[in-house]
Formats: sequence, C-alpha cells, structure tokens
Amino acid sequence: MVSDLDRRRFVKAASAAGLIGLAGCSGGPSGDGSDGSDDGSDGSDGDDGMDGSDDGSDGSDGDDGGNGPAANVGMVYATGGLGDGSFNDQAQEGAIQAEEELNISFQEAQPDEVSQFSTFQQQFAESTDPNYDLVCCIGFLQADSLAETSESYPDQDFMIVDSLVEGDNVASYTFREHEGSYLAGLMSSLLTTRDFSAGAGSTAGDSTNVGFVGGVESDLIQKFQAGFEAGVAAGSDDVDVSVNYTGSFNDPAAGREAATAMYNSGADIVYHAAGNTGTGVFQAAQEQEKFAIGVDRDQSITRPDYADVILGSMVKRVDTAVYNAIEATVDEEFPGGSNVALGLDNEGVALVYGDQLGSEIPSDVQDEVATAREDIIAGDIDVPSEV
Repeated sequence: MVSDLDRRRFVKAASAAGLIGLAGCSGGPSGDGSDGSDDGSDGSDGDDGMDGSDDGSDGSDGDDGGNGPAANVGMVYATGGLGDGSFNDQAQEGAIQAEEELNISFQEAQPDEVSQFSTFQQQFAESTDPNYDLVCCIGFLQADSLAETSESYPDQDFMIVDSLVEGDNVASYTFREHEGSYLAGLMSSLLTTRDFSAGAGSTAGDSTNVGFVGGVESDLIQKFQAGFEAGVAAGSDDVDVSVNYTGSFNDPAAGREAATAMYNSGADIVYHAAGNTGTGVFQAAQEQEKFAIGVDRDQSITRPDYADVILGSMVKRVDTAVYNAIEATVDEEFPGGSNVALGLDNEGVALVYGDQLGSEIPSDVQDEVATAREDIIAGDIDVPSEV
C-alpha cells in the first residue's frame, strides 16, 4: 500500500502543480488559489485533488470509521509557495513530521496573493468533511485576515507563525530573528575585513560594506535587518550595511538585481531575508564570485547549486512551531490566546555554517560567533529588534 507521505513524494517527482488538499472538503479550499509558483516541488499530494486523507490506505487516517487521524490539520502557506527552499518548505516539514509521528492528516493551500488568505482560512474553518481541528496560517501577512476570520469562527482553533493575533482560539508563534541575525552580521563583519577565499567566493580585506536584501518591508523583516546591522557593528566599526527591500518574497530576478548592485558597490557578503527572492541573491553571488547568507533553513542544503557561495544560514525553526502546535492540538492542550516565542536559548533560531564552506571558515571567527551566542543567551548582549 502507498502511504500518504509516499503519495506526496511521488507527486513531487511527477511535478504536480496547483492547489492541493481538496479531499472530501465540504467548503474546503478549492483549486482557485493555485499559485503555480511551486514548480512541482511542493509534492504534497496527488493531482486528482486528493491527498489520500480519506482513503484509509495506510491505516493512519480515513473515513472508514476505524482508524481515523488523531487530528485534521489545514495549512495555508505564505505567498512564496512551496518549493521556496526556505520558509514554506520548513513549515511543511513540521506537518510531515506530525503526520509521521502523531498520526494526523493535513491538507494544504498555496495562495497567490494576500487577498486570498481570508478565503482559504474561512474555507478550512467551514469545512465539514473533514472538520479541521487546527488551521495553520504561515507568515505575518496573514495576521489581518486571521484577526477577522478567528473572530467569525470562535470554535475553530488557529495558529499563526510570525505574528501576534489576539483571540482565545489563536496560538501565536514568533521568533527572535534578530538574535540569529546578529550572529550572521558578526560573521560577515569578521570575514569581510580580511582576505578570505572558499568555494566559488572570496572577500577582500579592504571591504567596507556588506549587504542585506529584504522581501516585503515590515516590522518583522526589519528585525532581521536590525540584528544583522548590530552584529556587523560589533565585528567592526568600519563596515557599513547596504539595505534593499525588493517588495516581494517570490521574485528571484529582483533579488539578483539588488544583490548585484551591492556586490558592484564593494560588498562581498549579502544576507537575505526574502524567501524565494533570495534565490536571486545566490545567483548574483556566484556570478560575482562573492558570498551570501541564507535564511529560515540551511540553504546550502536546500539550494545545493549555490552551496559553493553560501557561508551559512540563519535558520528559523518554523517546523518546530508547526509541529508543536499540532502536538498540542492532539494532546488537547492547545495554547489558544498565548504567544510562544522561540530564540537562541531554545534553539528556535540559530546560525548554521554552510555544508560546503563551513569547514573553511576560520576557527577564530567561529569561536567569536560562539561566544556571542552564549552572551546573548546569558543576557550580556542586548540585540536590538528595531531598525
């Protein structure tokens, strides 16, 4: 028999596109919101509009009245779509882990634009076949819609990543992104002020600036910027940070253009917090023979074609947030009305070195970054969260 997870992986290989997670949903998400941006890499279920959540093929779910799922979960992703090698993919990993370990069933929606968030949130909430025990809303841009949706559906539990939404039926999961970004900035500053070469990139000791490329300018993304700038300043007073917000989390061409301009102006390391737009930053780094720093996941792994220029990534455990929310739902301990903050102290964020280049980063740089991490956790370094 083919398990739901195997079915998802099969469809990934088959390049299925469009909105998924439609099985047996009365009022559930429909194909109208297919973003088409996942280039077949979302792989979460079949192109017949069914993810196997009602076929009972592996005994882990199904409507046969026997072994039903421990919980039915709806996932509304951010507009960058699955296949971003970053934020959304990390969220999906948390759901897949819960599927494997907690015997839950989950279905997914990939909006094209912000205006579709409300539609998908409501369709999951209104679904009667199945009834969704939890609806996961991935990304801060869903906050305004969720504030209204959660009030209209007080009996439906929701979780949101990266924003605070008030309501007894909403659990908010936020991260101290500025803490991990501080470490990325410190590493960048220490490397850009010396001659360093590894993989396909290099730095020049006389460099006086590094770069930050953001997606949509917002309080959240400015937390990445603020922490990064503080880390750079801690490493050297002589290094400035060039900043560019592209206005999108799914525009690699804009990311490439922004990073290229920075490299051409003397930067040799660029850190991005821009979702799939960051793919363009990696492209520019290779073309200019410079370096980049990834975000949310270890992008030297998820974007292996660019591993030779990715010094490291500021990982954000969105998968942990999703998994924990689902686990709490299964255990009937859902933390509605609360905010769960994840930072360096509980491994909610971290700086991880690149799979290919990490061993090349000088030990004194890694030691200084490690010391800074401990100082932040101890409260000896107060990292700013605002620009």
